Amino acid sequence: MSEADLKTEKQPEDVASTTNENNENKEESKEKSARVVAVNTVPTQSHAEIDTTDEEAEAEEQADIDDSEILADLPDDTEEINLIHSRLSTVGSLGLSRFTQLKKLCLRQNYISSLEAADFKDLKELEELDFYDNKIKSIGDALNACTKLGVLDLSFNLLRHVPDSLSHLPSLHTIYFVQNKITHISNLQGVGGSLRSLELGGNRIRKIEGLDALVNLEELWLGKNKITKLENLDNLKRLKILSIQSNRITKIEGLDGLENLEELYLSHNGIEKIEGLEHNTKLRTLDIGANFVKELENVSQLHELEELWINNNQISTLQTVEPQLKHIETLETVYLEGNPVQAKEGAHYRRKIILALPQLKQLDATYVKQV
Repeated sequence: MSEADLKTEKQPEDVASTTNENNENKEESKEKSARVVAVNTVPTQSHAEIDTTDEEAEAEEQADIDDSEILADLPDDTEEINLIHSRLSTVGSLGLSRFTQLKKLCLRQNYISSLEAADFKDLKELEELDFYDNKIKSIGDALNACTKLGVLDLSFNLLRHVPDSLSHLPSLHTIYFVQNKITHISNLQGVGGSLRSLELGGNRIRKIEGLDALVNLEELWLGKNKITKLENLDNLKRLKILSIQSNRITKIEGLDGLENLEELYLSHNGIEKIEGLEHNTKLRTLDIGANFVKELENVSQLHELEELWINNNQISTLQTVEPQLKHIETLETVYLEGNPVQAKEGAHYRRKIILALPQLKQLDATYVKQV
């Protein structure tokens, strides 16, 4: 399981404009579609036009579209706007201030580099704001008036630190700051009571810190950073998901206070031993794939475990599989492929594991035939 797979589940989906389901709901659909709008500013091509020369295609793509006209035909009570890949370099000319009922604004894949408070001061009903894949270096005080904002996505931008103005967003519960240039976890005290999910994957973070105030946090995503130690997690009593894949962790430790943890992702690190999980008895998913673990051990207390990923390690025997896992009735999926024991057992590898763990429904990438 890769960080990319996980992240795909956590990223917000782009919303398409509403279509009529059937004739009976035409009027209701028309009313809704007037408030949910996806604007396409990129010219479409017919089959005949596809054969135009490169110069003509380039000229067409660069056709001038006045930003002030893009939203001109939308009613003031529009609740959702999507402007994806629209070659926008600024927000100011869009005239967003008149959309006082706007709840969702998606400006993905543009060239926006800065934000101004004047453009957002009237968007007091805004709940979701998506600036994924732009060129933003700072948000300053631009969003301070958006006190109902719950979801903020600034992934794939140029942030060097967590914005210090988050304290003005008391409703913020989900943050995506994936693939920026953030080096330290900071400035989160102001959203300590509201934040439920924090995604900081793909940055330059070396240490887990600055999380003490996040007492209600349920999901923490820190994959693809440069973290060397599991630490400073004790206050996250409600944490259910911890993902720290593709870092520099060498030891499983510092998890004693996470008694409500349900999913733990530690693949692609430098871990040599399974340990430190004595108090994490609610774990349903444990991913330690692609490490340097030599033995399957210290997981017998995980009575609610459903998935165990321990593939691509250095396990050379199946002797501990039965005593560690057979009594866990909830266990359905085990990944052991890529270990020396697979080549060692050869054709007997799969049969031996299924006999030892009759409750399995899937072994590696193949479902188990139920007899």
